[in-house]
Amino acid sequence: MNFSVTILGSNSATPLLDRHPTSQIVNHLNRYFMVDCGEGTQVQLARFKVKMNRINHIFITHLHGDHYFGLTGLLMTYHLFGRQVPVTVYGPRMLEEITLLQLKASKTTLAYPLHFVTYDPDLHQMIYEDDFLEVLTIPMNHSIPTCGFLFREKLREQNMIDGVIEKYGIPWDAVSAIKKGDGYLSPSGIYYPNRDLAHPPAPPRMYACCSDTALHEPVTDIIRGADLLYHEATFTHDRVAVAHEKLHSTAFEAALLARQARVSKLIIGHYSARYDKLEPLLHEARITFPETYLATEGSVFEVGR
Repeated sequence: MNFSVTILGSNSATPLLDRHPTSQIVNHLNRYFMVDCGEGTQVQLARFKVKMNRINHIFITHLHGDHYFGLTGLLMTYHLFGRQVPVTVYGPRMLEEITLLQLKASKTTLAYPLHFVTYDPDLHQMIYEDDFLEVLTIPMNHSIPTCGFLFREKLREQNMIDGVIEKYGIPWDAVSAIKKGDGYLSPSGIYYPNRDLAHPPAPPRMYACCSDTALHEPVTDIIRGADLLYHEATFTHDRVAVAHEKLHSTAFEAALLARQARVSKLIIGHYSARYDKLEPLLHEARITFPETYLATEGSVFEVGR
């Protein structure tokens, strides 16, 4: 069951020729969720052959331009392509006002329904839920109200052991309860415990996206045990004073949080344009947390592998 993250943009405020502002695609069961939509995101979608019409939900972390200046352009492209499927945008207060003002200024009435969900950046709360997945906000510590997002699978049903239905004569109307953890009592009075009938489900997988933020200790408990963590690492630690002034993190601090939260794998991104080469950031993080990887654009990271 696929669960992956594709990096579309990895740089901070200033784009470079080979690094673009922040954007990601979370693919869960072939349903695409976008996190942030910086300038140039549409080009990156085409470049990496992401089927943009599969994106129905867009999550914006905050209102610094490198995280949402591509949003209105993407929404307009959907309109020009004659999209009919609704789009829901999740973001801080004022995002709806900003977006609708741009559409109004161009006298555009979208061909599809556009919905906005406003979250409270000070709360850790669920803002999206379906049968398989839930998305929760993660309050960050940045210069304006900012939230990261936790994509958390729901516990899946168990799988029946091959052949047990026929072996014990289990009726089909009892299978659903067994998959949820029940045993089975046969008409003759024989009880079969669940462990003899079904395989336990795989543990739910979690992906946490934390950008932009200074090192923020309360995040640790929220993301504890995540299979994959993306955390901004704008600077190397020799510029920690600048990072703290701007309420950003260093590569060392991102790695420290990953270690404290006992996540399985860390991706660092949101690089300052001052770094032509990213190896110093990677090296610094790996000293503290060896399972660290660069958010190279076009890279796909599996959640739970």
